Amino acid sequence: MRVFLDANVLFSAAKSDGAVRRLLDLLIEAGHECWADGFVAEEARRNLAAKFPDGLPVLDALLSRLRTGPIHTPDSALEDGLPLPEKDRPVLAAAIRHGCEALVTGDRAHFGRLYGKAIHGVTIHSPRSIAEALLADGRPSPRVLRQRRPRYAIRSKPRGRRASSRPA
Repeated sequence: MRVFLDANVLFSAAKSDGAVRRLLDLLIEAGHECWADGFVAEEARRNLAAKFPDGLPVLDALLSRLRTGPIHTPDSALEDGLPLPEKDRPVLAAAIRHGCEALVTGDRAHFGRLYGKAIHGVTIHSPRSIAEALLADGRPSPRVLRQRRPRYAIRSKPRGRRASSRPA
């Protein structure tokens, strides 16, 4: 599957060795094509430089593992019809142009109402929802794995006195 990554996903993966970085590693190792373009790469780079400069080398290493495309000139015919604020339209437009099946973004404020919906063939996902979608094929979702389960002590034999090994 072709997956386009928003700048906030790249930022999170570069900032810490947490769940988002592990998700990207799993996507890449499973053979999915992870995409970014110059627009989201520059936004992630700019935000890291301002807030967490130690993450810049990690971002560069991450970008070297992704398929990247150039910054495209705005395509008003495509972008004007997208149900997003103007500043977010280039992200979805890039995912559409690169033929991606999914766009992963943590931008709940602008993309949240679109999570799970397909626009021009691109389904919008949060990092969590893409993980759940990928795990849905016969394996339990992360939510199921995190549920508390009662613990039972399983004993094969009833308790009893053990014979002493000391001489009588």
